[in-house]
Amino acid sequence: MNTRNENAKEPMSPIRETDDQSRRMAKDLIRKARFGALAAIEAGTGHPLASRVALATDLDGTPVILTSTLSGHTSAILETPDCSLLVGEPGKGDPLAHARISLFCSAVRIERESETHKRLRRRYLARHPKAELYVDFGDFAFFRLELKRASLNGGFGKAFELAQADLLTVLGDATSWQAMEEGAVEHMNDDHADAIKLYAEVLCKGESATWRLSGLDPEGLDLVAGDRIERFWFEDPLEKPADLRPVLVELAKKARSA
Repeated sequence: MNTRNENAKEPMSPIRETDDQSRRMAKDLIRKARFGALAAIEAGTGHPLASRVALATDLDGTPVILTSTLSGHTSAILETPDCSLLVGEPGKGDPLAHARISLFCSAVRIERESETHKRLRRRYLARHPKAELYVDFGDFAFFRLELKRASLNGGFGKAFELAQADLLTVLGDATSWQAMEEGAVEHMNDDHADAIKLYAEVLCKGESATWRLSGLDPEGLDLVAGDRIERFWFEDPLEKPADLRPVLVELAKKARSA
């Protein structure tokens, strides 16, 4: 005898379909994170270890950390590179009502004399200038936390599973973007501080402050003022570095007329 209730419905999955809005939310959480909780396997014991780490991002949005060999999480990720990173700051009220994302990563140590190290050092110090006191100590190293997938919780009832392609910025000609970015950021900070202030305070609705550009990529601008971070997203991703200047000029005009 079949006692199964043919009318019984399968339980609804809590995971929503990934869409452009969830992708943007995920990328925004990563790009704007000043710190995160790194979960790794403690070296020698196999016990879970959670540590707070300061964060920056590489051009493609990959999270970047700077760690010392004196830290337990450094030996952990050297022995077992697979790790997770939780980012997303709670605000007022229930902390579980605020968006956060768990990133499944593999930690890759960056060689000190490499071009990647040079780029990450510059981008990290733009986000965390006080780290200049110790960034070049021999026991410190940069790690890229290579993204594999992610679990996004955008608040109650807003859960998403994202793949690597949902999280990273497509660079196209990565060499050209890397060659252009350093000079463009320096030029904007030295000669166009007024435009940067407009981007942060008018377009991003940030507080009045001395804003600087900490980085740029095909999808947007990272703006910092002390502990405050804003991210401005371009309406459409840029295809090549030459597209950047006219977009920045148009954004400044838009902000001034707002």
